[in-house]
Amino acid sequence: MKIVRYAIADQIRYGSIDLAPGDNNPTVVAEFDGNPVLGPASLTGARHAWSDIRLLAPVEPSKVIGLARNYSPDRDPDLPGPDAKPQVFLKPPLSIIAPGAPIIVPTLSHDTGLEGELVVVIGKKTRHITVDQVEDAIFGYSVVNDVTARDFFVDPVPWGLAKGFDDFTPIGPWITTDLTLAQASDAGIKTFVDGKLVQDGTTRRLLWGIAQQIAYLSNVMTMLPGDVILTGTPAGACQIHAGETITIEVEGVGVLTNPVVAE
Repeated sequence: MKIVRYAIADQIRYGSIDLAPGDNNPTVVAEFDGNPVLGPASLTGARHAWSDIRLLAPVEPSKVIGLARNYSPDRDPDLPGPDAKPQVFLKPPLSIIAPGAPIIVPTLSHDTGLEGELVVVIGKKTRHITVDQVEDAIFGYSVVNDVTARDFFVDPVPWGLAKGFDDFTPIGPWITTDLTLAQASDAGIKTFVDGKLVQDGTTRRLLWGIAQQIAYLSNVMTMLPGDVILTGTPAGACQIHAGETITIEVEGVGVLTNPVVAE
């Protein structure tokens, strides 16, 4: 199933769309009576034409958690050692924008870059779980652009300021709920700037795999339904400029497209 969040007649709704494999152009959305990310929700029977809705970001998380430097570009990674720790940062939830909404390059930055990634959506209150328990904690997966003002980097982490500008976290277009953890852990990621391929990776090369990420983070903080984890970006992250269009494709999940404008 693919879950969308949308606006129609000044009301925000959640809905489901049916797509054939490889199809990313829905025509109709079926309405839910609540937010299925937060708990049980049923279809109301109402259906809306895709052309009549305004698509929103599919989640409103309490936390946006990201992992940095989490890809091995040239080999299948070994598991992190027992004393290893991932490089983790937080982004403000208000940095999230919808598919199609403009990414605004801030006047304060002269090196704003893209980072195409798979994002995990948490589906239940999660604390102190093991790798074997992770799949039960996942609601689904989406696509994210972890936009970063790279000239605001401060090493070592935290990088919250560099990644925390408004409009720096486009997510969407929907949440895919029928992808298994094994499939998500071997999904291709491609990023295009004006149709030119700039990133071509696979989640198979994550240094900290999806299950490891969630298990580790659950022992640091409580994650709530709707919280999102930005799993890391493959090689090829590059500077973006006003007038460009960024498209990110995650295999089995969806395609996210946003234009870039100047502040």
